[in-house]
Amino acid sequence: MDQVATAALPSASHPGAEWWRSAVIYQIYPRSFADSDGDGMGDLPGIAARLPHVARLGVDAVWLSPFYRSPQADGGYDVADYRAVDPLFGTLADFDRLLERAHALGLRVIVDLVPNHSSDEHPWFQAALRTPAGSPERACYIFRDGRGPAGDVPPNDWRSVFGGSAWSRAPGDTQWYLHLFDRRQPDFDWTHPEVRAEFESILRFWLDRGVDGFRVDVAHGLVKAPGLPEWSGQATMIEGEERRDMGPMWDQEGVHEIYRDWHRVLASYPGDRMMVAEAWVKPPSRLARYVRPDEMQQAFNFDYLTALWDAAELRRVIDGSLGAAAAVGAPTTWVLSNHDTVRHASRYGLAVPGSRPLGIDAAGEQPDEALGLRRARAMALLTLALPGSAYIYQGEELGLPEHTTLEARHRQDPSFFRTGGVETGRDGCRVPIPWEAEAPGFGFSPAGATWLPQPEGFRAYAVDRQEGVPGSTLELYRHLLRLRREHGLGQGDLVWEASPPSVLALRNGAVRVVINLGKTPVPLPEGRLLAASLLPEGEVGLPGNAAVWLAAG
Repeated sequence: MDQVATAALPSASHPGAEWWRSAVIYQIYPRSFADSDGDGMGDLPGIAARLPHVARLGVDAVWLSPFYRSPQADGGYDVADYRAVDPLFGTLADFDRLLERAHALGLRVIVDLVPNHSSDEHPWFQAALRTPAGSPERACYIFRDGRGPAGDVPPNDWRSVFGGSAWSRAPGDTQWYLHLFDRRQPDFDWTHPEVRAEFESILRFWLDRGVDGFRVDVAHGLVKAPGLPEWSGQATMIEGEERRDMGPMWDQEGVHEIYRDWHRVLASYPGDRMMVAEAWVKPPSRLARYVRPDEMQQAFNFDYLTALWDAAELRRVIDGSLGAAAAVGAPTTWVLSNHDTVRHASRYGLAVPGSRPLGIDAAGEQPDEALGLRRARAMALLTLALPGSAYIYQGEELGLPEHTTLEARHRQDPSFFRTGGVETGRDGCRVPIPWEAEAPGFGFSPAGATWLPQPEGFRAYAVDRQEGVPGSTLELYRHLLRLRREHGLGQGDLVWEASPPSVLALRNGAVRVVINLGKTPVPLPEGRLLAASLLPEGEVGLPGNAAVWLAAG
């Protein structure tokens, strides 16, 4: 297919800027966004039909979680064919039509790339299993002999992120293979040149179709420490505060050579293509290494996502993030929720607001839904006023909470099964979103089917219940995104202003932001009201758990 230039799409703020520096990007989890054919599974035609909602919201791009051919052992993050669309979601022609529709609406399209591991049904891994130890086919994955007289002890003590050993053996096989995630997700060996060449070819395949960028899954995990040294910790995507706390499977120097190669690939295409790293790396100075000028363009700011509802902590995270990114000339990328975390509208309603449980079920603490939403709306005002890029997870613009009472019989997340239910898992944030309050399946599917059941409470959050309603969360997001663009906040500069301990006050250009993270009202500075997280109810000053934008004098 001929290369498709995207340079004509509007920039995120003003002409001449690299669009990704200040873009607001909307994450779509395909199986839960919109179903076109009634099978209960979201699909690419469903996404294409609902793109006008996304465009009207006022974002600059969409990020599509995986839609590739996959046995779906981990929600599509177990890829069997990186160049094919899974029949669950449609066809490659459907993708091309979606891409064309998005570009016509002024939306760029970022697709997920999963380079750390493949599915165990990938042809390369199947070929490896058919050949003996030491074969060329096995060299593309991390196969090792076991320990002990019979080789029946795993090669080292590494643990899977999803629980249990990070090593498995196929029935009858003499060797073990590494999988940092599910046993059906074998890790590639990125020291092998064929792996590197294959992924550069995959990049070009999608760039030739016209995609605008890639979200790189587990970007910090591709290269493992030489010799695979023993490490008795539990591998998690969020590690300790310092570099020394990270296991030998994360943030190795070799990953940066890979991303410099990829940078050159993207730079050979027109249209200012980009990459964003999913790299759970601490401290911020280590994360900034992924967005040096010759590597990626963005990295998700997970310090911000995991920050508690606390003024001092948020300011520390914001300052640290901006400083580390500025040191390498990169933007900071703000994010509050995604498909791997409990939705922030629910996390902010917990006893420790902003804490990050590994899922919530009926036996766990139930969030204060109203308080969580109130705080989530206030955080939208803070987040969308910060310079840099911001991500919105589908349903966030509706104030959608987590499904916190999903029954175990419906769960599909491998982390739930590999930990024997100790981890509730991520299904609660992946429930299909509501479009129409009175339609079957809340309008997600023409037949009313949904691959995960929706709670009755989703009815109140449906798009058609909020459309055109003053003060609704949907209309608040639309208003904020319009103001963000008009005032160029994504490319602005943050200046802190004096405030009480429970309050953050900042100025970005012509906009002053005040967020009250305490419980009692505080006085407001002078300025015309531009936006508020709460409709005025006669309060004096700014109530607790609320935020405003004011026109700065």
